[in-house]
Formats: sequence, C-alpha cells, structure tokens
Amino acid sequence: MFQNTKCECGHQNSVGTVLCESCGKPLGEEALSDLPLEMRYDGVARRSQKANPGPIDRIWSFFSSVKIAVWLIVLTLLASTLGTIYPQEGSFVNFSDPTYYEKTYGLPGKIYYALGLSHTYESWWFIGLLVMIGTSLVICSLDRVLPLYRALNKQQIRKHDRFISRQKVVYATRIDGDPEEWTQRFEGALQRRGFRVHRDGTALLAEKNRFSRWGPYINHIGLIIFLLAVLARSIPGWYLDDYVGVTEGDTVRLQGTNYFIKNVAFTVDFYTDSEMPDRLKGTARAKKYETKAELYQCTANCGAVGEPQLTKLTAHDIIVNDPLSYNGVKVYQFDFNMTPKLKAVNPVLIDKVTGEKYGPFRLSIADPEPFYELGPYSLELITRFMDFKLDENGVPTNNSREPDAPAFLFLIKGPGLPADGETFMYFPKQKDKQRFSQDMINRALADRFDIVVGSMEGVEFTGPESFLNVRIDRAMPFIWIGAAISMIGLTLGFYWNHRRIWMRIDDGVLSLGAHTNKNWYGMRGDVAAALRKMSIEIDPKSLDNGGNKT
Repeated sequence: MFQNTKCECGHQNSVGTVLCESCGKPLGEEALSDLPLEMRYDGVARRSQKANPGPIDRIWSFFSSVKIAVWLIVLTLLASTLGTIYPQEGSFVNFSDPTYYEKTYGLPGKIYYALGLSHTYESWWFIGLLVMIGTSLVICSLDRVLPLYRALNKQQIRKHDRFISRQKVVYATRIDGDPEEWTQRFEGALQRRGFRVHRDGTALLAEKNRFSRWGPYINHIGLIIFLLAVLARSIPGWYLDDYVGVTEGDTVRLQGTNYFIKNVAFTVDFYTDSEMPDRLKGTARAKKYETKAELYQCTANCGAVGEPQLTKLTAHDIIVNDPLSYNGVKVYQFDFNMTPKLKAVNPVLIDKVTGEKYGPFRLSIADPEPFYELGPYSLELITRFMDFKLDENGVPTNNSREPDAPAFLFLIKGPGLPADGETFMYFPKQKDKQRFSQDMINRALADRFDIVVGSMEGVEFTGPESFLNVRIDRAMPFIWIGAAISMIGLTLGFYWNHRRIWMRIDDGVLSLGAHTNKNWYGMRGDVAAALRKMSIEIDPKSLDNGGNKT
C-alpha cells in the first residue's frame, strides 16, 4: 500500500524521501544523525529504492545499479580484449577455412575459433552486452534525473535549521543591525561572485552553475545514441566491411547489397632496381597499383535466377587511399594478385567404346552452366567444388573459395545408360585427377567415358586480380553525434560544479550552509569571500563541517 511521510512543515513526501522536499528537514533515520547530510539528489525518493518492489521494480532496480553498470562495462571491455587476441574473420579476404586458426596458431587458435571469439563483435552475446549497457544507461538516468529535476526545480528558499546546520560548509554568528539590510548587502556580495540569488525576507538561496548537474545525463544521452548507432550496424544495408577479389574484366556483386563492381582494367607499376636499396634489388616491389572500376546497381533480376540488369552509377580509378565513393559506399584498393588462375576449360566428352568425341564445351570454373548437350549425351551439373578435399569422414567438401583444385560432379544421360543417368566426377587439372583418383571414384563408368582437354589452347586463365575493401557505414554520422554529445556532457561535469548557499536570519542569529557536488575548496572560498564583503574575516578551512577537505 502506498504511504506518505508528512513533514512538520505540512508537506507530503513519498516513502523513501530522506530530506523533506519543501523545507529540507531530515526525515527517518537521517533525522537521528548529526553527520553532514547526504545531499545526493537532495534526498528525493527514487523508484529503485521502493520499499515493496514488484517484478518490474526489481528489474528496474537491477539496471539502475551503478555497480551492475560497471560490471557490464568491465565484461564488455574484457570481451573486446579477447576479440583482439587473433585477427577477426572479417579481416580476411573471403575467409572460409574453419581450420585456419588451428593451422596458424595451434591449439589456442582452435579453442579461440571453437568459442566463437573469431567473430566476437558480431556474436549474440556481445551484442547482448551492448544492449544491457544501453538499458542500464537509460534506467540509471531516468531513476536519477527525474527526482533531481523535481528537487532542483522546486527549491524552497527558507530551509529548516537542521538542513542548514548539517551541510558540509556551515557558518553561524550573531549579527547587529537590520537583518533585511544585512541580507540585501549579502545578496549583492554573492551576485558579484556569480551567484543567482533568490530572497524570501531575511532568507536567501544563492546558486550558480546548476547546468553542470545535467552533465552526466547529457553524457548518458550521447552514450545511448552511440550504442544505438553501433547496434544499427546490424540493420541490413547499414554496415558492410567486406573484401572482394575481382579479376580484370569481371563484374561481381558486393555482398549484402544491390551494387556490382566491375574491374575494367588493372595496372601495376614496380620499382626498378635503380630505385631500390641494395638489399632489395632483384625483388618485385609495387610502386603503384590501380583498378579502373565501375560501380553498377541492379535494377531487375537481382536474385539468383536470371541475368541481373545493371545500371551504371559511377566510375573511378581506385588507388591506395583514393577510394571509389558513391552514396555512402566506399571501395578501397586493398591488394592484388598477378598469378593467373584457371578460369575455364574447353574439354570434350570421349566415348572410350566407340572412340567418338563430343564437344568441345566451355566449362567455366566459377560460373558453370547447369546443363550441357553433347551429341546423344547430356551432362547435368549436380555440384561444383572450387577447392576439392575429403574431410575426416571421407565426405567431399570445399577447402577454400579459390580454384586451386576444381571438381565437378555431373549426371550423364544417354544411350546405354540407365534412364536416371549415372554420376561422373571430373577434375579439370591432371594432377588432381591422379591425386584424388578420378577413375576410382567413377568406378565402371571410367572404362566407358572420359572428359579431357585436348591442348593448352582449350584452357583459359584469368588476368590480374584486384582485391578491394568495400565499406558501408551509415551509422557513423550518428556515432560521431553521440560522441560529440557525450563530450559536451563530460565537459559540463568536469569543468563546472553546482554551488548553493542557503542563509537565514532569525532573531539576529545568522545561519548559513553551503553545498557543492565537488570542489569543496572553491565552495568554502566563495563563502569566505562573500563574508569578507560583510566585514567578517574568516579562515575558509574553519567553515568545514566534516566535509571533504580537498
């Protein structure tokens, strides 16, 4: 049942209020102490301190805890550190080798990959930590800023004697003369110190730099925007940091987008021996490499079926540190490969029984046709391997995306064969035929058929390959906005401090108390300087009432 705590001044305070919201009189256990008051949020009740919390209140209390927020930040920093032990998967061009970490770093690398740390920053648990930090920031801010706003927006000028006498900076004395006139002169002295003064007869409240109290919460707003921007990178099309290899003359799709990039021409200039030091003479060192690129956007048939219809958007000669840039898409020159790779073969199908040859037909390594008609026979492509290997269970799989050991599994149909056809494995490279025992794989069918390339004229190789780094980061402007807002909040909190002075004169007795959220030395100095204007000489240190002496 909701209850209120009524102060002697007649003000109704919510349960959990430490200091009366009107006169400032200490309530509850705080009223029994003589120590300086705990002035955080001016003693206003907060939801996280509710007496009989329900399930939602418990969740609110959990996320409003500063300790919990610190632990979440520590865990996130630890996770971020673990993610930097070895390179992340995204830092490789076309990473597809699950054994890379084990082969490169041994057992620690195998454990690292097995734990999923090789893609730490895209993992659900890391994103979950960021979401929890953001939730904590929101609830921490709301739990504190709303009570603080209420307390500062409705400050009573004439505070209770116990409130004044239990501040960390206090002064009391008897004064002579007219209290109204003395209060008026003291008001002028405080105004010259930069205070904004509110009076109520012989009582006053002097305040300056209240805006600094909002610094931490402005900082929180900036951090929340920052975290939301980081999380927004998971929205499709908002973030991409990928690597793509484009052979000269080819056009490839940028993963996760409707953009295509074409390598029109690739050129590279090397240093001559006369341009290099003696220790490097005889080695090939690139001086400049450049990709003449064109960027296209798919406008129709953008799926896996059908030839995509492309519209040219822009063209640029990409060199290192001079990327192609269009509408938030940046394509950087990353690396190159001058070693030619197998692009296509033009083999023939041989019927070993009759000696007949059918073909040739063009078999592209990267983009083969699904069906080939060869005289009375047909070849239907079942699957393709770019880099064929057998795993520990003897199952065919890809070792990488590079065409180092291409292999094709066809279904042959035609005269003398079952109606459903028979499977035939074909390795374009002769060394792979022998290494993987093509005839043994094809069993009895190898005695009747073979697929061979007649000469090197039937082999096509790729030109130079340009490796490009593709980046899209539509969240980055919001990251900078969040960082800027956060810095504004930090600046407000660090370089200014909220100072308040309460004073009242009753029956010729002056009671003065002062509070600041930091820099007590400056607070005591302000009070002592204002009192000196009233011909009261006092050592600032003597104003201390058990507060921080820094």
